[in-house]
Amino acid sequence: MSHNTFGHLFRVTTWGESHGPALGCVIDGCPSGIPLKVEDIQIYLDRRRPGQSRYTTQRREPDAVKILSGVFDDDAGQQVTTGTPISLMIENTDQRSKDYGEIAEKFRPGHADYTYFAKYGIRDYRGGGRSSARETAARVAAGAVARSVLDGISIRGALVQIGSRAVDRNSWNWDEVDNNPFFCPDATTAAQWADDLDAARKAGSSLGAIIEVVAEGVPAGWGAPIYGKLDQDLASAMMSINAVKGVEIGDGFAAAALTGEANADEMRAGNDGKPVFLSNHAGGILGGISTGQPVVARFAVKPTSSILQPRRTVDKHGQNTEIITKGRHDPCVGIRAVPVGEAMMALVLADHFLRHRAQNG
Repeated sequence: MSHNTFGHLFRVTTWGESHGPALGCVIDGCPSGIPLKVEDIQIYLDRRRPGQSRYTTQRREPDAVKILSGVFDDDAGQQVTTGTPISLMIENTDQRSKDYGEIAEKFRPGHADYTYFAKYGIRDYRGGGRSSARETAARVAAGAVARSVLDGISIRGALVQIGSRAVDRNSWNWDEVDNNPFFCPDATTAAQWADDLDAARKAGSSLGAIIEVVAEGVPAGWGAPIYGKLDQDLASAMMSINAVKGVEIGDGFAAAALTGEANADEMRAGNDGKPVFLSNHAGGILGGISTGQPVVARFAVKPTSSILQPRRTVDKHGQNTEIITKGRHDPCVGIRAVPVGEAMMALVLADHFLRHRAQNG
């Protein structure tokens, strides 16, 4: 299987399967001398970790990361990166492969079961194997390393819609994100989502979601025209996350409903000689290059495909059948996609920072 590596100068290769002994990543291109210890990574893995509420899978994984290479104590006794590949490992400790025995020869609708089998002639049916969202734990670990490269840049994500119910943006409060199990910036909407997901879970069904990720402090000038656009790489990064079916930058599809004068982010001269933008419909990127405004990306996650409702399907022998997916699954995979989206934003920005530094000094 190829295409397991992401990035150009800051490159990440992930490895491992959902029900294998471990998963992890190798990070190549991280500059030397950057402070990095396990705690700097674990804090983000803890935000993604399953089993923390009744609204996520009850698989109990500590997601304890180990740094296997790429760091060393400097003269002051501080652990820093050495400039060599950083290898990270997360052991799987709570697999229940027997839960998937009944679907060993059936293709789950909405999953990658059939496409993996069509491409490789074999598939790991235990939780989806390599196609499982379990792989994203490695991305979050790599994203933590990327954040250490991005001095002065803040990256925050929030869930802005579950099913048909969206947050009230007039009540947006970043401080509220860590006060509820949904990464929701609106306390009232979070309470409503709890009822929505309880109903979906009891019905054996699931709901989709929309996640918004905002990076502040990104200077103007990152990204490259034509084939190295910052928004191009962000779209690719977010689209690579499991179950994502759409990506927007800035106003995204809503921009199509605006007039030219409404969509234009007007500018005035600032006291420091740099322009001050009066709006940010472009999401902080113009012509593929950052403007200095907040970089805003949004992505849509489909409803969890593993549900208890019987669905029509076929098996690997081409016979019609029905399937009910047992096991432990998120009623909304979009919840734990928030820290994953933050990680992918960090990986793209770290890569573009190094690319910009290489070309422009």
